[in-house]
Amino acid sequence: MAPSARDFEAVLATAELADDIGLDLVGVQDHPYQPAFLDTWTLLSYVAAQTQRIRLFTDVLNIPLRPPAVVARAAASLDILSAGRVELGLGAGYFLEPMHAMGAQRRSRAELVDALEDAIAVIRRLWKPGPPVHHAGRHYSLEGAQPGPAPHHAIGIWVGAYKRRMLELTGRAADGWIPSLGYAAPRELGRMNAVIDAAAEAAGRRPAEIRRGFNISGQFSAERTGFLKGPTSAWVDELAELALRDGISAFILGVTPGDDSDMRTFASDVAPRVREVVTKHRKEASASAATVTNGAHEAASRAVRETQRLVAEDPGRVAVGRAGQETLIAIHQHLRQELARLREVIVEVGQGRTTAAAARSYLNDMTMRQNYWTLGAFCSAYCRVVSVHHAIEDQQLFPDLRAADQSLGPILERLRSDHEGIAGLLGEIDAALVAMVEDPARLEDTQGAVARLSDALLAHLKLEEDSILEAIGRLAIRV
Repeated sequence: MAPSARDFEAVLATAELADDIGLDLVGVQDHPYQPAFLDTWTLLSYVAAQTQRIRLFTDVLNIPLRPPAVVARAAASLDILSAGRVELGLGAGYFLEPMHAMGAQRRSRAELVDALEDAIAVIRRLWKPGPPVHHAGRHYSLEGAQPGPAPHHAIGIWVGAYKRRMLELTGRAADGWIPSLGYAAPRELGRMNAVIDAAAEAAGRRPAEIRRGFNISGQFSAERTGFLKGPTSAWVDELAELALRDGISAFILGVTPGDDSDMRTFASDVAPRVREVVTKHRKEASASAATVTNGAHEAASRAVRETQRLVAEDPGRVAVGRAGQETLIAIHQHLRQELARLREVIVEVGQGRTTAAAARSYLNDMTMRQNYWTLGAFCSAYCRVVSVHHAIEDQQLFPDLRAADQSLGPILERLRSDHEGIAGLLGEIDAALVAMVEDPARLEDTQGAVARLSDALLAHLKLEEDSILEAIGRLAIRV
């Protein structure tokens, strides 16, 4: 929402209505160089006093015109006064000349990104109680600043980012990502997500820790004429797809203060249905996974006592099982690293820093392409062990383990099926890269194939670890 000074009564009424009709968050733009706009912090403070539950979001704050140490104090103060309702969106600054006219230091685009990362570090350190803070950054410094006040809750820092270095900064340092529809088309979100994920993994973070939001706008109409231009059912389908495919968990609808019809429709007919669709899909996926894993877990529990006795009789089983577990984890970690690098390579193709032919060469050299069935061979061997019910063991000593082996059959069959699907996705990427050699405009097809591989492979590796890692150790399977 734009903080129009001329229409301030409508702005306030819109924020209060959002609170009343059950929406989760009100976002306010920040353009301090705009003389027609209210100051964002002042407006949000007033809105906090007039509302009860809705979260207050700077969407996004112009850091070059706001000293980060002061931002830390302001955000923490409003969070305390609002009982923990503040979320902090930050931007590096885009409109350079208006910023310079207001006194912002002249920096290059690259320096603005570095300065934002520096600012995030300053803000986080001043939120954390402790001794005086010393921070010697390239753009901002603290020389014994006293931290505090501590926010009422753990304020999330969201970054508005589109270009590679800003996306990488988001992956390294932010709690959330908040692009806008006007600058990021839905088809581009997968590519941008891949950059964030790769940067997060390189920094030792789990990509899932970083929430994804999206500033949206559109028109409700009887006929669908484009993205978010059509009936509410089309809006539900399109937003649910972004939630499930790209991990978007927050949609912020751009509205014109004083015209509340779209906001009411969104709150009553779109947001609840999107939640329902996403929740149903995820429950079904979870139930599917649980169906094939519950039997294994129950059987494993029944086998614990007998397994403990067997280990006491044969301590070597412990070492064999542990070695098998460590080998599988090492294989998985290598595959995750290869995937992260593949995503980086595709980003480089999009930026013109490498070619589709070079990317294809890398793909065909990858372990998961050349030797992926090393992992498959492991599962095949494990399935054979299951199918013969440990024939080499004394059948009378392992009745519970026989039951455990039988119940592991469904999950092992699913894992084998996953391997076939993943091999097919690798083939799709290869075909897309071949097509790109002839037509560079086919980049979107390649990005889509890589996104599908990423989703499938990461989910598969996690399922495999969750469902059979314990059994490898318990049954002393050699990998």
